[in-house]
Amino acid sequence: MVAVHSTMLPLGTQAPDFSLPDTTGRTVSLSDFEGAPALVIIFMCNHCPYVKHIRAGLAQLARDYAPRGVTVVGISSNDVANYPDDSPEKMAQEVKLAGYNFPYLYDETQEVAKAYHAACTPDIYLFDKDQRLVYRGQFDDSRPGGTIPVTGKDLRAALDAVLSGKEVSSTQKASIGCNIKWKKGNEPEYFG
Repeated sequence: MVAVHSTMLPLGTQAPDFSLPDTTGRTVSLSDFEGAPALVIIFMCNHCPYVKHIRAGLAQLARDYAPRGVTVVGISSNDVANYPDDSPEKMAQEVKLAGYNFPYLYDETQEVAKAYHAACTPDIYLFDKDQRLVYRGQFDDSRPGGTIPVTGKDLRAALDAVLSGKEVSSTQKASIGCNIKWKKGNEPEYFG
């Protein structure tokens, strides 16, 4: 398991547009979330041990913040030809198994991952009500095989700041995880 860090997209970046199918085949677009007080976009996949490690905590975070209007969106951009465990059919199963209450989208062309400069799973982005980036970084300090419990404290602190109209701390730790499984010849210039 080789760990890769987030590219740390510059704070203030406008959320890149997307229009992708979810696990039911419905198309979900960035514009569907206009007006949300906060939008969390997580590049993730089914098989990554780092995502598996936080999966229950991620599901709980989404449930905890839904009543406050926070939208969470998961996006899988992995090459499913070489990683069939990340196929849309398996993604639909994962939504049920993990108890996700948020859309889990499939980025077949990997263009959305490139637009966000996503590098790893999980790669977490938090946008404010104007869909400007205010946080990009880790869920918390826990890691697979470690002793630190999964709490989501870093993302929760950023969400709480956004929802209370406060500045999100600019001291942010990069997310760490498995690299996105790029299709051969499709690796982005920023990755590698």
